Amino acid sequence: MDRIAIACIGLLSFLCIALLVNLLLIRRNIRIIAGELKRNREKEYDHQLQIELNDRDLNELSAELNRNLDYQKELKRREEEARRQLERSVSDIAHDMRTPLTVIKGNLQMLAEEELSTEGKQYLEVSSRKAEALKGMVDEFFELSVLESDDQPVSLKKLDIVSFLAGFVIDHESMIREKELTPEIDFPEKSVFVNANEELCSRVFSNLLGNICKYAKGAFRISVSADDALVTVSNKVAASDEIDPEHIFERTYRADKARREGSAGLGLYIAKLLMEKQKGSITAEIRDGEIFFELRWS
Repeated sequence: MDRIAIACIGLLSFLCIALLVNLLLIRRNIRIIAGELKRNREKEYDHQLQIELNDRDLNELSAELNRNLDYQKELKRREEEARRQLERSVSDIAHDMRTPLTVIKGNLQMLAEEELSTEGKQYLEVSSRKAEALKGMVDEFFELSVLESDDQPVSLKKLDIVSFLAGFVIDHESMIREKELTPEIDFPEKSVFVNANEELCSRVFSNLLGNICKYAKGAFRISVSADDALVTVSNKVAASDEIDPEHIFERTYRADKARREGSAGLGLYIAKLLMEKQKGSITAEIRDGEIFFELRWS
């Protein structure tokens, strides 16, 4: 009887140990599954889940998860392909529209040299303005399609942002005067260097200046902080309570319900993309009826 009891105890002990080992293996595989799923989500980790335990239910769970991961990857591939096709279509359309627009603008300029009636001159003025507005929108869509399809890194170098901005204001003086704006400049006496791309910086500040010309009244300010190389561009705006700084850089954001003439409303979104390509950032803030854009480079 004692031998039977000892045998039973030994068998139960063995079963308990086996169950414990199996439980530990199951827990280990669950942690592996959780880790693989996390890597797939955060790092686009292309790897099938592997189970090291001969457990039918756990293997079936792993197989189902793998099928789900494959399905998600296929959906993502289709989404990327659809996005690329859309970008190519937008780029092709914008490119194709540029040529006839150039012809139309050239013909309108030639027509302006002809003898026209007062009514004819009015029609010509409206047509010229609308053609210029359409060209502005086409240019924005074309630039956006190029930016979003170009994933190549840009070359960065040390750029004296003070000297650059001083030159930028001088180069755009005629445009600023035409809009009857007064630039208020606050630059340090010494050079301030940032790690940036000069061409992309020109496009960023051109878009900001275009935004200023549409909405600013009287004056705008550009300042550079020597301590942290922070560039701030600001101007007074009407109905500032209707502007949402948290969403102002989104492609679909519309501060005014009707787009301003000559723009598709993509200028700030493009400026954000251009700053990100330089590993920089641009943010917006509203204070006392004035909008402040802050630009930083890494």
